[in-house]
Amino acid sequence: MSTPDVLRMGRISYLNVLPIYHPLEAGILPHDFELVSGPPALLNEMMSRGELHVSSCSCFEYARRPERYYLVNDLSIGSRGPVMSVLLLSRLPVEQLGGHEILISGESHTSVALLRLLLRDRYRLDVRFSTGPVTPALRSATPPTAFLAIGDEALRLRNHPDYPYRLDLAEAWREWTGLPFIFGLWVVSREAAEQGLFSSDPGALLRQGRDWGLAHMDVILDLTGLGCPLSREELRTYYRDGLVYSLGGEELRGLELFYKKLATAGMIPAAPPLRFFSM
Repeated sequence: MSTPDVLRMGRISYLNVLPIYHPLEAGILPHDFELVSGPPALLNEMMSRGELHVSSCSCFEYARRPERYYLVNDLSIGSRGPVMSVLLLSRLPVEQLGGHEILISGESHTSVALLRLLLRDRYRLDVRFSTGPVTPALRSATPPTAFLAIGDEALRLRNHPDYPYRLDLAEAWREWTGLPFIFGLWVVSREAAEQGLFSSDPGALLRQGRDWGLAHMDVILDLTGLGCPLSREELRTYYRDGLVYSLGGEELRGLELFYKKLATAGMIPAAPPLRFFSM
């Protein structure tokens, strides 16, 4: 990685990270990063290619390439219960999906891995998966029996009249394991860190953004409410009760258990060690 003209920071293009990034985007917290927005899978690939120096990242991506990253301390996107924005929506009860095909999004590796684990190990179902955009498929002549919706799309489709059965994946994980589920982490490029490209701690900046956003929730709700399918109170519940932005002891145990289950299922070679960035 050559010395860049500007450091680049990845930002998931979903509402759930607005409390963290709004203070950075609005100039409330000054910084020297160029913010790059995209869906999780795109940011994963950009980070893996060295095109970003810091980024929100799926926890599945960290498990695939832990040698390339350091984790940011005490920062995540997770849930201790219903998350509302990672949903399996189905025409049939989940228990009756054996033998059926489920449409999955290509935008989130972690959500897909969690769904595969839940159906395989908790519900003991043998299903088929196809990957593609969800909204066009619902308008087609042959809409799917069930589909995985994530992010803003899940918030919009969560009450779809043709899909009365809903499985909130974070809630299902909590009921299965008793632990929070961590969908996203923040990672620092190990190469950039070893080259000394950071003059200050990007993790500290992101945690400051989180703390500002959570302390000014009315501002976040004003921004989020524009064109959002949720009411203001539903949004407040989503940010306050649906999401976790920390990475404390319980969250770490949930993350480590997810990695162990992925390794047991053969989805990753081994559960990766958790190594954190420090200046």
